[in-house]
Amino acid sequence: MMAMEQLFHAVPVHCLQHGCSKFGAANVALAILVTAALGILADYIWMLYLRSKMPPGPFPYPIIGNTFQLPNNKPWVYFEELSRKYNTPLITYWIGRNPTVWINDAWTASELLDKRAGIYCSRPRMLVFAELGSGQNNLVNMYTTTKAQRERFRIQRKLMHQGVGIQQVKKYRHFQNDESKVVAYHLLTKPENYVAHFERYATSVVSIIGFGRRVGNPKDPIITEVIAVMHRAADLNVPGKTFPMLMETFPALARVPTEYAPWKHGLGSKRKSHRGHDFFYSLAHEANEKPEHEDCYAKVLFKEQKKYDLGNKEISALAGNLFGAGSDTSSSTLITAVLAMRAFPETLIPAWKELDRVVGSDRSPSFDDDANLPYVHAFVKEVFRWRSVAIIGGQPHAPTQDDYYNGYLIPKSTWVQGNVWAIHHNEREFPEPDRFNPNRFLKDHPDARPFPGERGYMTFGWGRRVCSGQALAEQGTWLMIARLLWGFKFGPALDEQGKPKPVDIFDYTNGLNMRPQTFEVSIEPRSERVRQAIIREGEQALTDLAPYEGETKYRMSTFYTK
Repeated sequence: MMAMEQLFHAVPVHCLQHGCSKFGAANVALAILVTAALGILADYIWMLYLRSKMPPGPFPYPIIGNTFQLPNNKPWVYFEELSRKYNTPLITYWIGRNPTVWINDAWTASELLDKRAGIYCSRPRMLVFAELGSGQNNLVNMYTTTKAQRERFRIQRKLMHQGVGIQQVKKYRHFQNDESKVVAYHLLTKPENYVAHFERYATSVVSIIGFGRRVGNPKDPIITEVIAVMHRAADLNVPGKTFPMLMETFPALARVPTEYAPWKHGLGSKRKSHRGHDFFYSLAHEANEKPEHEDCYAKVLFKEQKKYDLGNKEISALAGNLFGAGSDTSSSTLITAVLAMRAFPETLIPAWKELDRVVGSDRSPSFDDDANLPYVHAFVKEVFRWRSVAIIGGQPHAPTQDDYYNGYLIPKSTWVQGNVWAIHHNEREFPEPDRFNPNRFLKDHPDARPFPGERGYMTFGWGRRVCSGQALAEQGTWLMIARLLWGFKFGPALDEQGKPKPVDIFDYTNGLNMRPQTFEVSIEPRSERVRQAIIREGEQALTDLAPYEGETKYRMSTFYTK
């Protein structure tokens, strides 16, 4: 015993203390690791429990789910393949710890998102697009889980309908028609710039609606800058395994200040987001101060500001949503239409015959001709179906309560996404889906198949979250395509050896609002009489549009760089 005491006292006290501290630190570290492991295990057990009740899908891993199984491009095609693999219209795919239910069938989409619209009217938590992006003041992103949220959503939707509702857009037909005539006029001299002509047309229409000012120059910053931002946002928000969308899997990374987090791609910067809102607010405020064009949408918003207690950010979001609802998407649809005309020339012949019979060569089609042009109407519908711009139906829906479909659980607040690509490429409704075939939409034609809803396509979404600009887009797209079909021949561009340059009908961008990659096409007037009519109408249209000429002192780039 004495020897042991001597040995004990022979050891320096600081060594004992150091050993104890090492032992204590090791215990703490071990406790933390064990606690974290148990937490991950418990969370994973909960994931697997939910998985057993939800629609089938790939087996998820702890924490990361199925995120790193996503393809690099066009995930909507991958989800279509999974739906076939599991032989079910619904699949569950885990982005990190959060399940997403993908709807790959028209009838299921109609049942859930249209017939149960009251349940599927909300949005899930969207870290990248909403919280770090356009914000919760935006109608597109709003939750509707509480009474107060539903009331605010109802107010904004009502105000949006005052701008682009079904009845309201009929008032815009005169300048929409004139801007369409200007496109045909410009195609006579610069057909190779057809993309720029379409972007100018679509942006000018919504600019007149929103701010009482037309856009006459294809290089106007309100086109180049705003559409560039829209393309960037669409590219960044594709479900994927790269940043910034990877923050949906690892949300803690979003807490790092933006200036120190290159993976956030500038999202979440209070300065940038604030100034981004200020840009559209400034455009609206500028338009409101001008005495002319009393019926422009900006004046409506300021008139209703006090009644509905609209904040500046809400005015900005409502004004900005006009561009999202009618500029980039509409121009992309028109580019797709030209691709279809170039790749499937046989579909033009019935259109030409119908237009020659109903319209003739001395004037272009008008809205009054719609009822007498069933094939042209079917042609436009096939454009919407063949390569839909909003390829996954816009932003995800979320049920406000737990729901069940065919025995499968869809938990409250789950991401529910309609896969428009899969819906519009289902062989059951659309045999040979990649073949452009307007006959699918002709009544009593053998190529027609049953489809839920009267339109025959689901391009604009569903239920209470359907695209606000649907009526405007359908109205303008019909008129523009009818005028293109009436006025022009679309053939192959020729290379230096005089050989036709091929086009690829699958070569599309990877963004949520997809459009064809650049392709060349020959665009020529169908006859001399048609060319003279285009010139006459184009010159008159520019005269009629003169009252809308004007400039704005604001540039989006200056708001983002100050």
